[in-house]
Amino acid sequence: MTAQTSHRKPIRWSRVLIYAILILAAAFYLLPVYVLFITGLKSFQEVSLARMWDLPSGLHLDSYAKAWLGSPKEGIRGLSENFMNSVYLAVPATILSAFLGSMNGYVLSKWKFKGSNILFPLMLFGMFIPYQSILIPLVQVLQKMHLYGSIPGLIFVHVVYGIPITTLIFRNYYAAIPTELVEASKIDGAGILGIYRHILFPISMPGFVVVMIWQFTSIWNDFLIGLVVLSNPSRAPVNVAVQNIAGSWSVEWNVQMSAALIAALPTVIVYLSMGKLFMRGLLAGAVKG
Repeated sequence: MTAQTSHRKPIRWSRVLIYAILILAAAFYLLPVYVLFITGLKSFQEVSLARMWDLPSGLHLDSYAKAWLGSPKEGIRGLSENFMNSVYLAVPATILSAFLGSMNGYVLSKWKFKGSNILFPLMLFGMFIPYQSILIPLVQVLQKMHLYGSIPGLIFVHVVYGIPITTLIFRNYYAAIPTELVEASKIDGAGILGIYRHILFPISMPGFVVVMIWQFTSIWNDFLIGLVVLSNPSRAPVNVAVQNIAGSWSVEWNVQMSAALIAALPTVIVYLSMGKLFMRGLLAGAVKG
C-alpha cells in the first residue's frame, strides 16, 4: 500500500487553480444562456426581475409554440417562415462565398500576375469597411439591379462582403502547398481550372470547413443588412423577426427569450457538431500559412 502511494503523482495546485478559473469563467459566460433558457420555460406570470434566476415552476412550452407559430390574436408573427428565409439565405451565400474565396486564394497564391500584390490588399480593405457607411449606396445599387427587397439581393450582399475574409483564409492555406505540385501539373498539360479541380480542391476540405462555419455564423447572425434590404416582414431573416416579436406597448419576455433561443440554435448546433473540424482547419491554416 505504501509502495502504491509513493508512486502517486503529487497534486499540482497550479493546474487545479487554472481549471477552477476556467470553470468559473465558463459559468459566468453561460449565465445569459441560462437566463434565456429558463425564462423561455416560464409562464408570463412568473417572469419578473425579482424571479429572474429562479427555476420555472413547470415546463411551459407554450411560449416556444407561440414564438414559432405566432399568435394572430395578439399580433405576434411566428418565426417559422422567417427561419426558412434565413436557411434560404445562409446556405447558398455560404457556399458561394466559400467557393469564390477558394478560387481567389488559389489564383492569388499560385498564379502570380501583374498587379496581384496590389489587388490582394485592396480586397482585404473591404473587410474593414463598416456596414453602416455603405447602407445608402448599397440600397441604391440593389434598386438599380432590381434585387432590393429580395432574398437573392441579400445573398448577393453577403457573398460580396464575404469574399475578402474567405480569400484571405484560402490564400494563406494554399500559400504553403508546394508550388512543385502546380508546376508538375502544368508540365502534364493541366490548365488553371484543371489544377484547381484535381490537385488543390481535394486537399482544401479543412479550409472549406473553417470558411463555411465562419460565413454561416456571420450570415445567420446578421441583423442590420437584413433589416435594411428586406423591409417586408414576411421576407425578413429570423433575427429581424425576433426583434419584431416585441410588442410596441408590452413585451412577453418568455416568448421573446424563446424566439431568441430558437434563432440561435442553428449556429450552436453547427459549432457543437463541427467544432473539432473547425479547430483542425484553423490549425492547418496556421501551420501551412
